[in-house]
Amino acid sequence: MKGLFISGSGTEVGKTFIAERLVRLLSKTKSVAVRKPIESDCKIIDEQLVTKDAVALQKASNVAEDINRICGYQFTQCCSGESASSASGAIIGLTDLVKACQSAHYVVVEGAGGLLSPIAQGTLNIDLATALQLPLILVVKDELGAVNQALLVIKTAEQYKLEIACVVLNQIKGNILDNASAIRRYSNCKVVVYNDEATDLFEQQISQILI
Repeated sequence: MKGLFISGSGTEVGKTFIAERLVRLLSKTKSVAVRKPIESDCKIIDEQLVTKDAVALQKASNVAEDINRICGYQFTQCCSGESASSASGAIIGLTDLVKACQSAHYVVVEGAGGLLSPIAQGTLNIDLATALQLPLILVVKDELGAVNQALLVIKTAEQYKLEIACVVLNQIKGNILDNASAIRRYSNCKVVVYNDEATDLFEQQISQILI
């Protein structure tokens, strides 16, 4: 199976936001399926369970698939995948998540939470990434402290011998920190900065890495 695994330094760093943009970019040259194998904090709207992240990925993909295929495990609890599934009485393990991620197409898989967040019973996101053996895109919020956060997840991924395609610094607000240079200096990783005012540059740089 070919594709990418989207993870990051934690929750609310913009993994889905970046994943959407990567999917749209890659879809220009190939069929790209998406997977969000497990999602918590889903909302009930008109008596239907709505998976915010999975729906966003579904809209970005050029492979038409049912939302339940994209996101096999959906929970309303606002907590880790492991805690949400346990609270619902569901027994979900690594094997279940690996099966939920399978696709005949090139696939972009988004994890849940940070790289070391619990995602299922006895399973961290990094365990799923290791099982899938897809190159990692590590998303880090570009703010004070981002260098430390990035280096921690990079070193962890390296300990697991995972391939890191690149680090994406999600610059939600413009700054002069130049975290990208520091991360490049202290690691062997390629680093790309996403900024709403420089989307063309982001696409150009990420294309050179992924396409």
